[in-house]
Amino acid sequence: MCTAIISVDPSSPVPVLLAGVRDEFVNRAWEPPAPHWPDRPGVVGGRDLRAGGTWLAVDPAAPRAGVVLNGRGRPAPEDRRASRGELPLLAASGGDPGALPLDVFDPFHLVAAEPGRVRLWSWDGGALAAHDLGPGVHLIVNSGLEGGGGPGRTDGDVREDAYMAARLAHFRPRMLTAPRPEPGFGGEPSAEAWGAWLPLVDGDGLARADHRALLPLLDLGEGRVWGTTSVSLVALAEDAARYDFSAVPGDPAAWTRVL
Repeated sequence: MCTAIISVDPSSPVPVLLAGVRDEFVNRAWEPPAPHWPDRPGVVGGRDLRAGGTWLAVDPAAPRAGVVLNGRGRPAPEDRRASRGELPLLAASGGDPGALPLDVFDPFHLVAAEPGRVRLWSWDGGALAAHDLGPGVHLIVNSGLEGGGGPGRTDGDVREDAYMAARLAHFRPRMLTAPRPEPGFGGEPSAEAWGAWLPLVDGDGLARADHRALLPLLDLGEGRVWGTTSVSLVALAEDAARYDFSAVPGDPAAWTRVL
């Protein structure tokens, strides 16, 4: 149940703001953001140790960012499946997923953001849809932009749909009315740089078991715990990028500056 929140304001000195919430099994190993990929020099992101890719990547020199969420639809054949973790690296490097053999990927939503353009691709296992995100605040969840893209689940897990709908209903009006920050690229701490956004992406005071939670933590039984494992904030200006990161979701003291 990952979430991406994107604010586009072409008139701002910082025209693109991106919040990326990663939800995963909490025991899945990963490394903090760094330039982990020799074949993508300068690209920074957290590295998933199972598949080697990432969920969010930033190229500060471009500047450009890419973030991926699981989508809905027909999964790829197990004997040919590729990791979606390579997709943010591609997007942050300026690549186009339409040039890939997409049938090896499970469904996804992929955002490529740069100061002059934010593009969203959605793959449902059969067709790739793409469009630009215009000015405003946009929320993307596993069921698509504002929860309205891609087919519904067919495995009977209606709880996830209800949680995503409740999350959107709670957080969308708050993101729309919160003063839009203009993060600086100097030494400002995260709380100062991100202003009213920081307490929102830190969960807005909701319990992590709340069905509206942006930062869920759910015990699925048999030792399986699913929830938010990290939160990222990225700001893109014409000639600069800022990347703040928290590996302790909900703790305002846990934020660190990556770039």
